[in-house]
Amino acid sequence: MEALYVIPTFVGLDGACIMAETAYSIFDSRTPNDIHREIQEVYLKNARPWVIGYSGGKDSTAALQLVWYALAELPPEDRKYPVYVISSDTLVETPVIVGYITSTLERLERVARKEKMPFQTDIVRPKIEDTFWVNLIGKGYPAPYSKFRWCTDRMKIKPANRFILDRVAEHGEVIMVLGVRKGESTTRDQVLSMHSIQNSLLLRHNTLPNAFVYAPIVDFSLNDVWFYLLNVPSPWNNDNKELVTLYRNSNAQGECPLVVDETTPSCGNSRFGCWTCTVVTKDKAMEGLIDSGEDWMLPLLEFRDFLADTQNPEEKPKIREHRRSNGQVTILNNKLIHGPYTLKFCQELLEKLLETQEQVRKEGPDPEIKLITDDELEEIRKIWRTERQDWEDAVPQIYSDVVGEREWVVDDTTAFTASDKELLSKICSENGVPVTLVAKLLDTERQMDGMSRRAGIQSRIDAIFQEDWRSEKEVRDSLPDSGQQ
Repeated sequence: MEALYVIPTFVGLDGACIMAETAYSIFDSRTPNDIHREIQEVYLKNARPWVIGYSGGKDSTAALQLVWYALAELPPEDRKYPVYVISSDTLVETPVIVGYITSTLERLERVARKEKMPFQTDIVRPKIEDTFWVNLIGKGYPAPYSKFRWCTDRMKIKPANRFILDRVAEHGEVIMVLGVRKGESTTRDQVLSMHSIQNSLLLRHNTLPNAFVYAPIVDFSLNDVWFYLLNVPSPWNNDNKELVTLYRNSNAQGECPLVVDETTPSCGNSRFGCWTCTVVTKDKAMEGLIDSGEDWMLPLLEFRDFLADTQNPEEKPKIREHRRSNGQVTILNNKLIHGPYTLKFCQELLEKLLETQEQVRKEGPDPEIKLITDDELEEIRKIWRTERQDWEDAVPQIYSDVVGEREWVVDDTTAFTASDKELLSKICSENGVPVTLVAKLLDTERQMDGMSRRAGIQSRIDAIFQEDWRSEKEVRDSLPDSGQQ
């Protein structure tokens, strides 16, 4: 972790400080009160509600504290524009960070009500069809990697943007307050300069209409952020030294900020983020937490590493379909490009995830922790039943074997069974017809059974016949020798 103590020591919020080093600091030229006045000017001049992205890390905490203190200095009658503090929960956030963020937002909400501050807290989450497990285990999406980072848009960008656009619809325009700093990344610096507004402290958002961006700590150095947090108490009674300890214990060098566009880098490696992140080679933050005493998280790290191993080229033929999700075969440079995980492997993943959940329940601080929600289990079950020909209805059985019995949503439509699948497999084998083709046709008919209008069924049947139904062996036999491996 970088050294913290290389800039002036605060004497207090009156702006007085004592020079300790000659290294550059924002406080060489500006006092905290100067920054407060700037924030007040932006707030009063632009009659719009604010949305502050809070991730629980140092930068977003510093930005949020500065805004709070600045608005607290205004007369109550001037604090008339709401300030929404939103945090993103992908449902696979590192549990330690989730606990920290949740407790912080609860404290902030209580103090805001008591002191009549215009702050409101919200946690944004992905829709059920966009969650990590529904896509990975339900649909068979392979673990994310740098060239197929399917998780970011579904789990982070869409939920945050949905909240912001709702506020735009309600108020006309909003100002987003982000804890971003110059020098964090080249891409971020380019974005900050590209969308600036002449003679204004606001930036135009690059994708959201009627949304503007304000970055109160844009000129802060890393040391400025830490020194501010260690010398200015939290207005909602957090102990910022705990944040330092969290960074130190996790070896984290950064936080995973609120993501509202594609310019934000991956949050893995040495940043707080999703415990399932496979975009980076190693999750140094989670490894650091485990080394610092949170050894109950070891099963999470092992599961994450297991997911990362599925990206190895030699593993793909064993666990992934030879067709893409659209039913077509893709050949690139005379090599077969594999598609989603097989249903069999997805079933193994669900079993392993539930076993991991049981382990961390026994060894961790929360005996009721849920690594996968009940709603996600129901959605996965529906996808497997309707789209992946899971006539055995495997989800309840897997759950029962690992966790125990529970109530499931009753499917009152006509359903095929495991014995039906066994009989169909025998008939199809005898006649040289792909069993999945016939099963998919039967599922299509079943889903539209009883409808007064069956418009579209013919086009759906035609689409199924248009899929490439060759076996993997037939595909490989059609390739030159270079594609046989």
